[in-house]
Amino acid sequence: MVTKDNLLFGIIGLLAGLIIGFMFTNSINQNFGTAGSAAIKQNANLPAGHPDLESSDSNSASGGAIPEVQAAIEKARSEPDNFDAQMRAAELYYQIQRFEGSIEFLDRANKIKPGDYGVMVQLGNANFDSSKYEGAEKWYTAALEKKPDDVNVRTDLGLTFVFRDPPNYDRAIQEFKRSLEKEPNHIQTLQNLTVAYSKKGDAANAKATLAKLESLDPTNTSLAKLRESLPTGN
Repeated sequence: MVTKDNLLFGIIGLLAGLIIGFMFTNSINQNFGTAGSAAIKQNANLPAGHPDLESSDSNSASGGAIPEVQAAIEKARSEPDNFDAQMRAAELYYQIQRFEGSIEFLDRANKIKPGDYGVMVQLGNANFDSSKYEGAEKWYTAALEKKPDDVNVRTDLGLTFVFRDPPNYDRAIQEFKRSLEKEPNHIQTLQNLTVAYSKKGDAANAKATLAKLESLDPTNTSLAKLRESLPTGN
């Protein structure tokens, strides 16, 4: 998960346009270099913390011209046992928002190195970006079996339960709380937890979580929207 500027999240319904927060802090930097998230339109439906994805109408991906992109993809197809080639092709597909292509090459990479933590996280990311939240849950869960203390992946897992249809706010809250057990002041998890409580209609816990967030990060630009979206009641 990448350390990048926090992304704005448009939570469906009453929290549309809300900042959901930071995700992908280490894994994309480690495995995808400059690979990014969807452009602004897609950012409303992405796990938090993605770096910006190159626009799909751009002539480049990761600084390479289209022929170079095609060459990298052809290399991956012609060298099915080349792990780095599969990851590079997955990165390039990811950058142009062709998430199905990214998943294809990540699956190939996973077959070459079964159980590779970074690949599993990236498969979670690409499935999330494809709105395949159950698939994202599968891969994030597998990754967490290897590194259960990864707060960012745990928070991403929680988000899969916020976005799916129907949502499962109780499960999302459970995962966010587990993240906070490891890192009590994790800003993005607190944001997401406030969202989940608000969507669930739990005014008391939403307000308490928001108060903690505000005390830790009083200049957080999501505070006003979070406050507006608080459910009524005690």
